[in-house]
Amino acid sequence: MGFEPTEYNPYDFANRRHIGPSPSEMEEMLKVLGVGSLDELIEQTVPEEIRQKDTLEWGPALSERDMLHFMEAVAAKNKPMVSLIGQGYYGTMTPPAIQRNILENPAWYTAYTPYQPEISQGRLEALLNYQTMVSDLTGLEIANASLLDEATAAAEAMTMAQRVSKSKQTGFFIDENCHPQNIAVMKTRAEPLDIEIIVGDPEKDLDPARVFGAIFQYPGTYGHVREFSPQIAALHESQALAILIADPLALTLLRSPGDMGADIAVGSTQRFGVPLGYGGPHAAYMACKDAYKRAMPGRIIGASIDARGNLAYRLALQTREQHIRREKANSNVCTAQALLAVMASMYAVFHGPEGLKAIAQSVHRKTARLAKGLESLGFSVSPEVFFDTITIEVGSLQGVILNAGVANGVNMRKIGNDRIGISLDEKTYPETIEAVWQAFGGDMKDDSSRNREYRLPESCLRTSEYLTHPIFHMNRAEAEMTRYMRRLADRDLALDRAMIPLGSCTMKLNATAEMLPITWPAFSDVHPFAPAEQVEGYSELIDDLSQKLCMITGYDAFSLQPNSGAQGEYAGLLTIRAYHIANGEGHRNVCLIPTSAHGTNPASAQMVGWKVVAVKSDDKGNIDLDDFRQKAEEHSANLAGCMITYPSTHGVFEHTVRDVCEITHQHGGQVYIDGANMNAMVGLAKPGEIGGDVSHLNLHKTFCIPHGGGGPGMGPIGVKEHLAAFLPGTHETSDGPGPVSAAPYGSPSILPISWAYCLLMGGEGLTQATKVAILNANYIAKRLSGAYEILYTGDNDRVAHECIIDTRPLMEEAGISVDDVAKRLIDCGFHAPTMSWPVAGTLMVEPTESEPKAELDRFCNAMMAIREEARAVADGTMDKENNPLKRAPHTMEDLVGEWNRPYSREQGCFPPGAFRVDKYWPPVNRVDNVHGDRHLICTCPPMEAYAEAAE
Repeated sequence: MGFEPTEYNPYDFANRRHIGPSPSEMEEMLKVLGVGSLDELIEQTVPEEIRQKDTLEWGPALSERDMLHFMEAVAAKNKPMVSLIGQGYYGTMTPPAIQRNILENPAWYTAYTPYQPEISQGRLEALLNYQTMVSDLTGLEIANASLLDEATAAAEAMTMAQRVSKSKQTGFFIDENCHPQNIAVMKTRAEPLDIEIIVGDPEKDLDPARVFGAIFQYPGTYGHVREFSPQIAALHESQALAILIADPLALTLLRSPGDMGADIAVGSTQRFGVPLGYGGPHAAYMACKDAYKRAMPGRIIGASIDARGNLAYRLALQTREQHIRREKANSNVCTAQALLAVMASMYAVFHGPEGLKAIAQSVHRKTARLAKGLESLGFSVSPEVFFDTITIEVGSLQGVILNAGVANGVNMRKIGNDRIGISLDEKTYPETIEAVWQAFGGDMKDDSSRNREYRLPESCLRTSEYLTHPIFHMNRAEAEMTRYMRRLADRDLALDRAMIPLGSCTMKLNATAEMLPITWPAFSDVHPFAPAEQVEGYSELIDDLSQKLCMITGYDAFSLQPNSGAQGEYAGLLTIRAYHIANGEGHRNVCLIPTSAHGTNPASAQMVGWKVVAVKSDDKGNIDLDDFRQKAEEHSANLAGCMITYPSTHGVFEHTVRDVCEITHQHGGQVYIDGANMNAMVGLAKPGEIGGDVSHLNLHKTFCIPHGGGGPGMGPIGVKEHLAAFLPGTHETSDGPGPVSAAPYGSPSILPISWAYCLLMGGEGLTQATKVAILNANYIAKRLSGAYEILYTGDNDRVAHECIIDTRPLMEEAGISVDDVAKRLIDCGFHAPTMSWPVAGTLMVEPTESEPKAELDRFCNAMMAIREEARAVADGTMDKENNPLKRAPHTMEDLVGEWNRPYSREQGCFPPGAFRVDKYWPPVNRVDNVHGDRHLICTCPPMEAYAEAAE
């Protein structure tokens, strides 16, 4: 008696992780569409003239087991050392409860940006905690919910200062003691905007009358802790602004920027429990005086009330942002570092003010002991007072000492040719200090019990309180902390709960196997400026991923430095600008952008000093080719380029894309193709082969890095060969464009996710994923076409990977707005599609390839039921104001409370699409946005303040 052999292919198992519909489900869906095969659908959808001729091929796809085994071998090529390099990056202990329940929890990392506040209350509260933490530590009234990294935050602060300063000067002063990467990124940002950068000693070289603002590092890159009140007062006398780049851990012991009179403070919260990760992702912060809140870039979380008057959180002051103001926006930033900001806020909740202060004191005492030991060995240590960083004069012994440190497992910072920098942190053990002494020629034991001296400057000691809100004093037993994080997660709707069909945002599977490597120490415990010979694993990963992205896009070179999609746009335009300048055509400064483009496009063009000229769309939503040609001819002498999205933002493969590219090239411009919709192209068409000169890719969309509740992101740029020399450099690069982010590779610790995705799927699997994304979108469009109009379609009535559902007739017939539809979808257990973009009053749906047929049908059933409810309102069967659409979303409180509505509890709370047993209950009713902006509360206030606001 024997067994029949079972056919099992591990590759198919891995591949199916990403492709939702089963083969039999695909057959059913294709029948609905009236086609015989998936390839027939693609032939009807994607124009033949742009289809790539070759297939993607880089070897066989790997099973999950084989992929993890391979990546372990690559990771082992990294040599994580104890890093004392500092320069804004420090060792930190991620509390295991936070690692497991936040960083590794799909309820947190698969959530979307909290544009729908009713289903985002958990992460909004966590981010409000973050803002409160930052505001308290900096002593400034208002903070945002994070920026990309410290260097770009400093650059944002510089341009913010220019916007709000009453000084008419064009100069900006940078403290020479700022970290080198911060200086470099600010110089990059300043050059296209004609800001004159002055780098020098704040005590000798600062002339307040010459500048609109100045920025200082606190503590400085070499360890100095200075009192900046005199410089700040002098700046204010000249109507200039003062900015401090401040270490939040140091601020638990040192005087706050607000106490010194600073207008803006920025910095990194990396050392609040976020691993080094070879440079990112890490959450930067920004805080400012209340007077400047409407000029501050990034997201701001505010408190408001819901329809019942209960406390509710939301995104506040969105009228400042790029998606509304476009080229007049404060910034092009559309991504935060939400997941990392949540981790940092939980680190503060976990430790509380006493715990953070104790950590800071411990770090400082260890540094003081280290300095004392080095002085006893005869070395000159500076400065005299410091927090966690010292600089040692070593002369010609520099190389010997650094090598001895490496031999002892310790990296120190090389400064010039005769100095060494050392920065300690909470992970520094006595053995680390002893290893440093040994590298300097000493043989001593570190006795922490006997050496407890402090070398903090008396003039800078903190006296003000911080983290006084009860949330930072909660019971920190792990049971309570875990329950708090779980409660917040349960208030949100993330991808682990339901489809999030957001057009242009590509909320697809973030496979567990792809996520595992990011917390491996070999990837997470590496300093961004570690010696090259210690990061061979990262080098292999980055090189191979870059090659695969070149194959996918048809470009010749990639830079992985931009750490968001908006940063990718900015870096791409900087690359084009540098190319024009090198060719003696620096006068080219006009950018053609369709009116349907992402708001980041015109904002990014403004950031490189270009003028935006809008191009019309035709009746089908395509670029109006006649208008484009006319504008290109009109601005021919100064045309720098165009920015287009392909497939279009209307979800259609336009036939004119090659014409647009050719017209641009005829007039001397370069073509930037936005990679937001790359999920419809991988394996089918290459932007670099249809006329694109540069594109950014959203790795947090097409290539599976999770959205994390609004970040992290990665936006690497691909370029054709003639632009390769003009890709972003690093802070150590002497020629060409400067860096656009702090770390050379942006946020490299999340690159293993995209690399693993490519390895698991193989070229064939990636192509299949694209085809199924197009199948899923067309299936939804077909099923809903009887109830709604699909606003734009291409050949054969097909859409690309997304479609626009016109809900404006509901408003005309029944007074039901697109917002009402979005909130009713919450009752059905869905996040709403993208609202009112690119067409006001519509919904743009992108199901991605990850969703199985059952989830697509559940969504379609919900949308058709909503259409019937709107018809009932229109024909008078339902009340025009008191109906399930206007009262949505319905909470548990609605279910159990008094019910005086003209529709049943069941109809209100359990509409088609909603699960009966696993029903998602939003924690609040519809949030009052107007109230929130009129009564702006952006930190955690006492509960009585909410009660007063509700009256």
